[in-house]
Amino acid sequence: MAEFASKTIYFNQTGPDNTERTLEIARARMVELGLRTVMVASTQGVTGARAAELYKGFDVIVVSHSTGFDVPNTQQMTPENRKVIEARKARILTCVHAFGGVNRAVRKQFDTMELDEIIAHTLRIFGQGVKVIAEMSLMAADAGLVRIDTPVMGIAGTSNGADTAAIVLPTNAQTFFDLKFLEIVCWPSPNHPTFAR
Repeated sequence: MAEFASKTIYFNQTGPDNTERTLEIARARMVELGLRTVMVASTQGVTGARAAELYKGFDVIVVSHSTGFDVPNTQQMTPENRKVIEARKARILTCVHAFGGVNRAVRKQFDTMELDEIIAHTLRIFGQGVKVIAEMSLMAADAGLVRIDTPVMGIAGTSNGADTAAIVLPTNAQTFFDLKFLEIVCWPSPNHPTFAR
């Protein structure tokens, strides 16, 4: 059986303080493996703008929240950050969330948990970033921005910023169980026994 060496970087805290390091670690791994496409979760566009700068020459897909996610008729990505991202030739994906949408409306209306949200909560066992990377993979594949036969880097975080990077083989939402996490590049593990408090 063939073996390969890979090293996962663990952060001892979640959140935006890890953003720059996450972007750097993920970029280095992409170069090492010859990957060309990176998906970056970005709500207001700060992380997306930084990724578009750092990943010049790569195919950068910045995935935003859907319009109306928090406030009706409102897009959380600022016009200033959108302009920076687009000027750097990165693409922005804004669409319904794979683990949300109509099912979320059913939950809100009837106060019941829907299947897609159960999947989302299950993925959050591994961290918010893992859940978001899985969700972005489905959204980007459904939008035709990534291929389902080519590994990509996914970068996401906990609340804001970035603290998780993983290599995934995307799939469409309708074939969700074909989604593959190939490698966790970095992620927060504040409860890891080696982190003395």
